[in-house]
Amino acid sequence: MRLSLKMALAALVAAIPALASAHPGHEHTTSFMTGFMHPMGGLDHLLAMLAIGLWAASLGGRALWAIPAAFVGTMLVGGGLAVAGVQVPFIEQGIVLSVILMGALLVGAARFPIAVCAGIAGLFALFHGAAHGLEMPLNANGAEYALGFAAATALLHIVGIGFAIIMARFQAPILTRIMGSLIAVAGVFLALV
Repeated sequence: MRLSLKMALAALVAAIPALASAHPGHEHTTSFMTGFMHPMGGLDHLLAMLAIGLWAASLGGRALWAIPAAFVGTMLVGGGLAVAGVQVPFIEQGIVLSVILMGALLVGAARFPIAVCAGIAGLFALFHGAAHGLEMPLNANGAEYALGFAAATALLHIVGIGFAIIMARFQAPILTRIMGSLIAVAGVFLALV
C-alpha cells in the first residue's frame, strides 16, 4: 500500500505544472500539447476526469483499469466522430450532466457490475470526446492532438485514483462522498452559468 501512495503522489505532482498553466492565453507549439491542455482548461472536463478516477478506485479490482480505459477509448471515438463531421447531439449538456451524475454516483457509493460502470463511463466519454474533436485547431495534427487529450485524460484519472488511495489510507470513505457532493454541486453550478 505504501508504494501505491507514492505512485499517487507522483501522479499528482506530475499534474501540477499542467494544471497551473491550464488557463486561457497559453499558446502551444505542438498538436500533442494543444490536445493535452484541452482537458486541463475546462472545469467540466477536470471534474469529470477526476470523478472517473475516484469512482474506479472506490470500486476497486478490475474497475480500477476498466472504467478509465472505457472512458479514454470511447472519448477517442467521440473525438473521431466530431472530426469526421458526425453530429453528436447535446454535447455541452452531456458534459455537464456527466459531472453532476458522476458526483452523484460518488455520493451514493454506487456499485454496479463492471460492464455497466464501463458503459456509464463510455457514454459520458462520448460527449467529452466530441467536444475535444470539435475544438481541435484546424492546423493540428489529428493523431497527435488525440494522443495529447487521451494522455491528459488518463493522467487526470490517475490523479483521481491517487486521491482515492490517499483517502483510503485515512480509512474515511466519507471523504469520497464529500468530494462527490462537491463535484455534483459544481456540475449544477456549471449548468446554471
